[in-house]
Amino acid sequence: MDVEDRAQLCFPQLLNTSCRKPLPPWPETVTIVWYSISLLTVALNLLIIISISHFRQLHTPTNILLLSLAVSDLLVGLVLMPVEVLRKTSCWFLSDLVCATYTLLSVNIPSASIGTIVLISVDRYVAICDPLHYTTKVTGRRVKLCVCLCWLCSVFYSLLYLKDLPTQSGKYKSCYGECVFLYDPISLTIDLVLTFIVPVTVIIALYLRVFAVAVSQAHAMRSHITAVTLQHSVTPKAKKSELKAARNLARHLGVLVVVFLMCFCPLYATIWTGYNLFTASILPFLPILFCFNSCLNPVIYALFYPWFRKSVKLIVTLQILQPGSSETNML
Repeated sequence: MDVEDRAQLCFPQLLNTSCRKPLPPWPETVTIVWYSISLLTVALNLLIIISISHFRQLHTPTNILLLSLAVSDLLVGLVLMPVEVLRKTSCWFLSDLVCATYTLLSVNIPSASIGTIVLISVDRYVAICDPLHYTTKVTGRRVKLCVCLCWLCSVFYSLLYLKDLPTQSGKYKSCYGECVFLYDPISLTIDLVLTFIVPVTVIIALYLRVFAVAVSQAHAMRSHITAVTLQHSVTPKAKKSELKAARNLARHLGVLVVVFLMCFCPLYATIWTGYNLFTASILPFLPILFCFNSCLNPVIYALFYPWFRKSVKLIVTLQILQPGSSETNML
């Protein structure tokens, strides 16, 4: 083997067992953009975690769910996105144990994120469809228990789904210098059903119900406001605020679901339909698009939650370091 061929190997000293250096599936500028998005994802979700953890008024059941989602999104930006880009664009110089850990996290973190979005959908469903009993049905203790169970189930699922990984992390490697793990068709089908079809069906069904109830409530409130206005010539501000809150809840869940589907569907659709020339050309981008959802979630919060914008201002200006800042009125 000549010098030029040896230079193309990840480990030139291992002539027969070294992988060739991978050709980046995109220009170098794309790599820089994705690392930038990874940093932005970490920063935005860290702001959410600090906001909900620091300000006492934000310690609500709904925000506990948002905190759980922010933690999973933070891990996506901190671990999954940069390592995925590194895996696609360079040789794998880390150990098999690190590869195995990354593979486990690549199943565990998205599973926890999807489970949390389902819990958020259930929370919004109860808040809009059964508002009178919301405070008794959805308590802080119950939500914390559900979040813990969600993460435990995702860990258990990842260990079960990748049961051979810890002891046989390199069994699918044909050479040194790559991090791969192949899945059999049965496992892929089970994963498709458990982590996509079932959660998406539940989320869409709940959202359609929430949307229908929100629309009917909006019509009822509008009719009541009109009647009261004609009778007293004054529009009740409380009713207007309730109407606006109901709309915001429905819109937030709707945008969250749409963005979730836009980011998750292409990858699962490719897995389901199989590989062809088209899917082969877009396949390198799909895991990153899958992770990009974690960067968009905080942007959605900024659009729909005034408390998030206010807390960001207090964090950036370091006002949270002042004594008693945790008692600040955020709502």
